[in-house]
Formats: sequence, structure tokens, C-alpha cells
Amino acid sequence: MKSPNPFWLASAPPTDKQINVERAFRAGWGGAVWKTLGEDPPVVNVCSRYGAAEWNGQKLMGFNNIELITDRPLDVNLAEFKEVKRAWPDRALILSLMVPCQEESWKSILKKIEDTGADGIELNLGCPHGMSERGMGAAVGQVPEYVEQITRWCKNYTRMPVFVKLTPNITDIRLPARAAKKGGADALSLINTINSIIGVDLDRMSPTPHVGGKGTHGGYCGPAVKPISLNMVAEIARDPETRGMPISGIGGISDWRDAAEFLALGSQGVQICTAAMHYGFKIIGDLTNGLSNWMDTQGYRHLEDFVGKALPNVVHWHDLDLNFKTVAKIDQTQCIHCGLCYVACEDTSHQSISVRREESGSSKIRRSIYEVKESECVGCNLCALVCPVECISMVQQETGIGYLPWSRHPQNPKFKYGGNLTEKVKDAPYKGPKSQG
Repeated sequence: MKSPNPFWLASAPPTDKQINVERAFRAGWGGAVWKTLGEDPPVVNVCSRYGAAEWNGQKLMGFNNIELITDRPLDVNLAEFKEVKRAWPDRALILSLMVPCQEESWKSILKKIEDTGADGIELNLGCPHGMSERGMGAAVGQVPEYVEQITRWCKNYTRMPVFVKLTPNITDIRLPARAAKKGGADALSLINTINSIIGVDLDRMSPTPHVGGKGTHGGYCGPAVKPISLNMVAEIARDPETRGMPISGIGGISDWRDAAEFLALGSQGVQICTAAMHYGFKIIGDLTNGLSNWMDTQGYRHLEDFVGKALPNVVHWHDLDLNFKTVAKIDQTQCIHCGLCYVACEDTSHQSISVRREESGSSKIRRSIYEVKESECVGCNLCALVCPVECISMVQQETGIGYLPWSRHPQNPKFKYGGNLTEKVKDAPYKGPKSQG
């Protein structure tokens, strides 16, 4: 499956109609996953449908929706899809599907889409609201046995590649991923939206968005979910049972750097929704140019040169080097003497920053000088994270001691009794840096 760039629009309102998708392709998007199609039961949407969380002036930091799959007739969607694919043969165009968890339901809809020219299908097994209450979406995606069964049905009844879109509303994302692979899936898409209530209107005493004074749980996405998405992508990419499966990364991708992080953790491409809904389709220029320019600076000629390159450095906690040490250092020439680092460390961390008063210049203005107590600093990074002008750096210290993971630490009870924690953990694919033993 090919596209001119790795940026696809995710299955969502931006891909609900021919006019939307063609506008996106004219802007330069590499592909699109059509808004999820269904056949039975009928779909009726509510008003209003969207809610948002803002943070420090950032609009749509978190985005919530209670919208269902497409409410447009199946035959209309399929006719428009075919026209778009014929007009844009160089773009990846995927059909997203959701029907009841019955073999005949999947067999029926697959017959109807076989001649659309779709590059593949994406099984929506992740929607957490509305459809899940009808026994579809996340209700299916949370049960690995159902994931495997539906995937196998689809592989039996279609010639097209099958993407399985996973729900994040589960304890261990690897389980449905493994099930999808057993069922014959060609690729995985993740994550779908996270089950959420975006907020409460304290005047109406109703969850938002409200529908006639009532509200419900919905699907959460946007920049705020990126850390969750990255972790789940990495979990699957480094799992011995699913390693090597193509992954389409989704969740909180707002700029080229976000996309590069997903690719570095094993995604072969990315899907974007919230950023497009926030800023429009023309953001694709910033995405492609930004990624291309960064690749030039790093010497990467092809995406494959760095896809998955960060994975060897994602390890289990017990494989981290306990002898690695950093100490905070404050650049006094850049410090604005706000005291945030001192307050954070003194009140909630390790009391590793001292404060003293001194007079400054001929004006004799007294100001506070903050200095790190190196012997007390545990290198937790809190001061550097709260600093508004980024004048605090974490400086690595030479300890003169080699690599020491928890599995070999003297205080580890299992080590004392001859055990090795790393060997006990069956799903740990990496055993620490090889160069350090």
C-alpha cells in the first residue's frame, strides 16, 4: 500500500463525504480512512456532539465527541468513495467498517464494498460510545477472542488488506493486538478514542456536551492523549508476538515532530483527526515540510531509515541503569528569580535547592538567588520542568561504576537469593544495553 507521504486523515468527520476527502487530497494529504460505515442497525446522531478541554490558552488540548459512525446511507457513501478513488489513484483510501458481531453481517457488507477499489479496510473495534452499547466497537475490541474471530471472518470474505483498529480502553493493549494477528490481520491502527467525560456544566449540573440537559460518556482524543498513544504503539512494536506488524499510529498528532515520534517507535505511517478539525486541511504543508526538513538535518533519506529506531531504547524499568546520575544546574545568567524551582523542590520533592538574598547593582535591589545543593539533588527533573525560562539543565555525573540494573542490584531480594528478575519476566524482549553487558 503506497501513498505520497505518511500522513493520512483518520476515520472521523473530516472523511465523511467526497467533498471533504477531495479537498484534503488537493491540499496534499497522502491518504484517508473513510468515516466508519455500517449497515444495521440505523444510525441517528444527537446535537450537540463535541466537547473540549483547554489548558493554559491551548484550545482543543483534549477533544471529546459523542458522535456515532456515519449517518449517511451506505450506497451514497460507497458511490462517493468509488469516485474519489478513481480520481485519486495515487492516494491511499481505506474503508472503515463496523457491523454487529455476527459472521453474516460482516460477510454482507464486505460483498457490497468489494468493487469500490479500496486499498484496504479498517475494522473499527474501538469506538467507546453509542455503538459499544449496541455490542459493537469497544465492546468487541475489549475481548481478544472476538477480535480474532471478526478478523478471521473478514480475511475469509475479502481480498483487501485488513487493518484492525484497537481500543485503548483495555488493561493490556498487547492482547487484542496478538488476537488480531492470529486472525490474519495485515496491519494495526491505534489508538481509537479513550472513554471519557470531558467536563461538567455546573450551572446545568450536566456532563458536557449536553443534549437537552443530559450528557453521556464519549471518546477522548487530541494532543492530551499522545503519551498514551505512544506507549501503546511501543508496547505492540516491541512485543515478540506482534513485532514487525505494520502499525498506523493515531492519537494526539499535531505537528511533524509528533509524527516523527510515532514513526521512531514503530509506526509506518500516522493518522490525524483533531489537528485537521482544529486548523483545517492545509496543515499538511507544515507536516510534510517539517518532517522532510528534519530528515534532511538528520541524514535520513527514507522513512525506513528511522522507523522503529527508538524501540531498542524502550526497556522495562528493571533494565534501567541505577548507577546513572544527573544533578540540576541553574544558569544564573538566565534565571529570572521567580522561585518556582525552589517552591516545587522544597514543598513536594527533596529540599535540594537553597535560597539566599543579595543586593543587585547600584540600585541595591534585593533579589533571591537559588542554588542547587548537589549532595542532596536526586536528579528527578522537577525543577527543570517547572522553570518558565528553561534555565535549569540536568548534568550527567561520572560515577565510576558500570551498568547496574535492578535485576543485579544488591538490594534486590531475588538477586540475594540467586534469582534474576529479568529472566523471570517472560515478555521482556530487551535485556539492557548490550555494550554494557
